[in-house]
Amino acid sequence: MDFSLSTEHNQIREAAHKFAQSEIVPGLRERDREARSDRGMLDKMGAAGFLGVCVPAKYGGMDADYISLGIVCEELERADTSARVVMSVHTGLHTMTLMQWGTEEQKARWLPDLATGKKIAGFALTEPNAGSDAANIRTTAIRDGDGYVLNGSKTWISLANFADQFLVIARLAGGSEDSKRPRYAAFIVDRTLRGFSSKAIHGKLGVRAGDTGEIFFDNVRVGEDCMLGEEGDGFRVAMSALDHGRFTVASGSVGIIVACLDACTKYANERTVGGKPIGTKQLVQQMIASMVQGRDIGRLLYYQVGWMKNVGLRHTREVSLAKWTNCAAAFDAANKAIEIHGAYGYADEFPVERYFRNSRGAVIYEGTHEIHTIVQAEYELGMRADKPLKHTLPTWPFS
Repeated sequence: MDFSLSTEHNQIREAAHKFAQSEIVPGLRERDREARSDRGMLDKMGAAGFLGVCVPAKYGGMDADYISLGIVCEELERADTSARVVMSVHTGLHTMTLMQWGTEEQKARWLPDLATGKKIAGFALTEPNAGSDAANIRTTAIRDGDGYVLNGSKTWISLANFADQFLVIARLAGGSEDSKRPRYAAFIVDRTLRGFSSKAIHGKLGVRAGDTGEIFFDNVRVGEDCMLGEEGDGFRVAMSALDHGRFTVASGSVGIIVACLDACTKYANERTVGGKPIGTKQLVQQMIASMVQGRDIGRLLYYQVGWMKNVGLRHTREVSLAKWTNCAAAFDAANKAIEIHGAYGYADEFPVERYFRNSRGAVIYEGTHEIHTIVQAEYELGMRADKPLKHTLPTWPFS
């Protein structure tokens, strides 16, 4: 077993860290206060190559492995969750799913612009009445000649107002199948299509510097060449996408823990009580030690999933465990970080209150804490087993 990172991994970590500190952190507190998203940040991420970090070079990507994607997510979320969300949605949920399910024509058509950030991509599964119950989606796709007509809406969509195209999961409607088990399809939908619209969601608890909204389909017509997979594959496409998205959330959550440690070790060494730094107090040390535990366990979990992606192993159970464990550890670390900072932790003069608000969302999206608990128990009890994938993610090295 080799637990060492390569020289390339370390170089990517250093580049992502420098980018985050120079391009994301400046002005972040003001953007978060004003709930203002920076569209230009996406262009900078694309120019730096991060949006295509694990995309093959022949499509314009960086050609790095999937562990590298996790490292980028960790370093970006160390700065702010809004930047990691871009990686989750654009790269994980959309681009990697296209790499897995797309035909060669589809990959050649879309991947180059996605890898360079010329086009920004979103993912649309969640609906007002279909969150954890993803099978309850009501957005419909009706066959019409050589294409499909989409009607419905999606909510809590990251990059809803920024993305140029979306991976949309819809229920197939029409024909005798309506009275049987629902069938689904996945489509790449361009925002310029007639009948497409979006609007922002305001008043969020966390990730205030990120764009979140609703998207609507009013007789939106898409060609059959925009379907990923075949009719009936939509739910499998969605679950494949979630495997990729959960990996980015799990790795990003480690970044929140690292950020909490950055803030708390500095504060605990500078803040004095009774003439001694509070870092000398055992209860403070206990909280910092817990963060270290979460950081190191979290990295091992997401490194493992990245390696499994590299070699082409099915990892639905492992990525569920990583997402569940790391998001819980990040929320706990942020909670402890506020405790260490005392009253100062309750105001945005220090960043820990933002870490707390941002980490709470990750316990919900990409599968709630409760859903992942059930998933892990069902695997162990023999009630859940993975079937062979119809399409697999390209293994690394891509050449």
